[in-house]
Amino acid sequence: MNRMQELYNKEVAPALLKSFGFKNVMQVPRLEKIVVNIGLGEALDNPKALEAAVGDLTLIAAQKPVQTKARKSIANFKLREGRLIGTKVTLRGPRMWAFFDRLVNIALPRVRDFRGISSNAFDGRGNYTLGLKDQLVFPEIEYDKIDKLRGMEITIVTTAQNDEEARALLRQLGMPFSGKKEA
Repeated sequence: MNRMQELYNKEVAPALLKSFGFKNVMQVPRLEKIVVNIGLGEALDNPKALEAAVGDLTLIAAQKPVQTKARKSIANFKLREGRLIGTKVTLRGPRMWAFFDRLVNIALPRVRDFRGISSNAFDGRGNYTLGLKDQLVFPEIEYDKIDKLRGMEITIVTTAQNDEEARALLRQLGMPFSGKKEA
């Protein structure tokens, strides 16, 4: 069992059960999945960029990502329906816990001028989305082997009913929220 999953089972879940007064263990919020997404507008002009992004995401997530296609045509962006414009990977189970552990303990502290992440990026249903400016914060990526810095979105989907429960879950799992006043 992963270190982060063990922490959740032994400390976080009982603490959340007690603090929110849940009547059943199944009401305690938990991580459901983590989705890592790289959107590539440049893939329209440069098909090699998509291959490089797939390679980077494979190294980061330890799972082969799927390539995403445009749903609608947008003339202003020279985008046609069905063109490949990005890549994403959905992590569940042990891979999800391992990725979350690496994200919180290794990748986020490596972000330049890091002072914590915003605690206001919840969507109202207990899911958190975090944006990173480059893939170099992950130790799996070698600086010499990348062609371009690419940003990514990391969405953490929880079973929490509201943002307050999700914030408490992520904070107890070690997510480094900034000390600014929360809304």
